[in-house]
Amino acid sequence: MQFTSAQKRTITWCLIAAMAILALWLLGPVLTPFVVAAVLAYVLTPVVNKLDDLGSGRLPRGVAVLIVESLFILILLSILLLVVPIFAKELPLLREQLPLLAARVNNSLGPWLAQFGIKLSLDVESIKTFVVKYLNANVEDTFGSLVSSLKLGGSVALAIIGNVVLIPVALFFLLTDWDRLVGLAIALVPPRMRAQVDSFIAEADSVLGQYLRGQLLVMGVLAIYFSVALALFGFDLAVPVGVFTGLAFFVPYLGFGLGLLLALLTGILQFGSWYGVLVVAGVYGAGQLVESFYLTPRLVGERIGLHPLAVIFSLMAFGQLFGFVGLLIALPASAVLLVAIRRAQAGYLSSKLYQG
Repeated sequence: MQFTSAQKRTITWCLIAAMAILALWLLGPVLTPFVVAAVLAYVLTPVVNKLDDLGSGRLPRGVAVLIVESLFILILLSILLLVVPIFAKELPLLREQLPLLAARVNNSLGPWLAQFGIKLSLDVESIKTFVVKYLNANVEDTFGSLVSSLKLGGSVALAIIGNVVLIPVALFFLLTDWDRLVGLAIALVPPRMRAQVDSFIAEADSVLGQYLRGQLLVMGVLAIYFSVALALFGFDLAVPVGVFTGLAFFVPYLGFGLGLLLALLTGILQFGSWYGVLVVAGVYGAGQLVESFYLTPRLVGERIGLHPLAVIFSLMAFGQLFGFVGLLIALPASAVLLVAIRRAQAGYLSSKLYQG
């Protein structure tokens, strides 16, 4: 069977794409810090370029990169510090109320579950021992427990520390050489295909810009919603919990889970009853439904041209295939893939194969 030159090029590009996907799947854990750094470099490069332009060439690019990256890290640290007042206020309450809550669960749920043949018995004394051992105010003991935990999970701790160090380093080099790296990649494209590739990159860049703006809108709306909703129901830490939850939605599912856990902890310890749990369940359940079926499909999906079902499917599919990395790149990769599908469709509709 003889293949035309166009068919050979198509087969070659399909093989390259398949090999890239296979490499991404096999090397997912190793590639995580580099993928995160590449995504951040793509987002922050326009800021660095703008700072370069403001400096009129007198500001070295390395200095501009350091300024932008330092500001970005400070913003991340500020977001993380939103959690500090939560734990600063709730840990003392947790020491006092955890044994009381366990006893209350035994007394209230135990008899009710026994009617259905389910035996529930929380060991209150063991919980008190745990509280004394791990949630005391002795800094030395707490630090010793932390060190022991790090020893037990040393590989996990080393991986986290390694990523924390590697991501900023990789980000610095990518921001410094981004334009040169993009130029080298484009130089590999055959001259006869250069115009098509430049057009594709421009369209994909526009779509990705729409995605980022839409995602920022979703995060802002959710931060306001959770803060206001929790405050209306009397939560003392409504603003830090709500803002953290909204901003954490940048990472699908994981961000919602962290915000939900913090809100449950706050509600249980502040109110000491089922009121806090029910309020959190209602507020966060409604928030998740609105985000999944309206905000993300409308503000993100419509901006990049993805159907709401395609948004949900892409998150689930990429998360299943590539884990945490897949969740990070799901919608951006789907947006670029959508541009490729549009162009392939347009080429097919204008081809002799379709027109007969």
